[in-house]
Amino acid sequence: MTDRPAGSPRSDEHAEAAAEAAGVRIVELSELSGFEEVHRLFDDIWHPGLGDPPISVEMMRALSHAGNYVAGAYQGGRMVGASVAFFGAPPGQVLHSHVTGASVGRGIGFALKLHQRAWALDRGLDRITWTYDPLVRRNAHFNMVKLGARPEEYLPSFYGVMEDAINTGDESDRVLAVWRLSEPRVSAAVRGEPYRPQVPPDAVTALAERDGRPVAGRGDARVALVAVPSDIETLRRADPGAALAWRHAVRDVLGGLMREGARVTGFTGEGHYIVER
Repeated sequence: MTDRPAGSPRSDEHAEAAAEAAGVRIVELSELSGFEEVHRLFDDIWHPGLGDPPISVEMMRALSHAGNYVAGAYQGGRMVGASVAFFGAPPGQVLHSHVTGASVGRGIGFALKLHQRAWALDRGLDRITWTYDPLVRRNAHFNMVKLGARPEEYLPSFYGVMEDAINTGDESDRVLAVWRLSEPRVSAAVRGEPYRPQVPPDAVTALAERDGRPVAGRGDARVALVAVPSDIETLRRADPGAALAWRHAVRDVLGGLMREGARVTGFTGEGHYIVER
C-alpha cells in the first residue's frame, strides 16, 4: 500500500468528505502487497471458481504500472474495499471501471466511486463506464439514483456463464452504465442529492412482478416501466427457474427497448427502470 506521491492530483472535497463519512482512507496502490490484499478481498466477496478471480494480482500490477487506476479503501490497517479501472475508448475521454467491491456497507462503495471520479477528472477524462447485472436491484439503484449514471447499452451474456457464489451459473447479461462526470444530475448526486426523476403520468408497465415471477405488459408506449426482482441473488439459489425467467424477460423487454433506441432515464423506488422512447 502506498499513499499518493508528492505532486499527484488530490481527491476533490466531495470525495474526501465521502471517505470521511464512510470511515475509510482511500489510496492508490502500486505494490504487490496491496494487489494481494485486493485479491483476497475480492475472493471473500465473490468466492470465484478455482483459477477464475475477478482480476489477478499480475493484471493489477500491469495496469498500475501502465498508469491505470487501482485503489484500496482501508479502515485502520484492514482493506475493506477496492476498485480497478483502466483507460478506455475514445482515448483521453473514458475510464472503464472493471471491478469495484466492498466487504461491508456504510458508504464505502460511494466513497470509492467519488475517489475514482476525482482521479478521472484530474486526468482530463469526462466519463467513467462500467457494466453491471440489470437484475440486481440494489446495484441499479446505486448506479442510477446514488451516482446519477445511466445504462446506455444492453449486453447479453457478456461474460458467458459465471460460476461464482453470487452468480451461481446464471447467464451474465450486463448493461453498460455511463457516468458523465460533469452533468448536472451527477454533480448533484456527488453533493449527496440522489437522482430521483418523476415517473411521467403516461407511463405504462412493460414488465411487472407477480408472485415472484415476471409478467410482460405493454411495451409500445412513450414511457415504459420495467420491473426487476427484489433479490435476484437469493432467488437464484431458492428458485433457479424463476431466476432464469427473470433473466430472459428483462433481456427481451429492457434489452429490446434499448436496442430499438429507447433511453433509460431513471430508476424508481419500487424497483422499475424508467425507459423513454
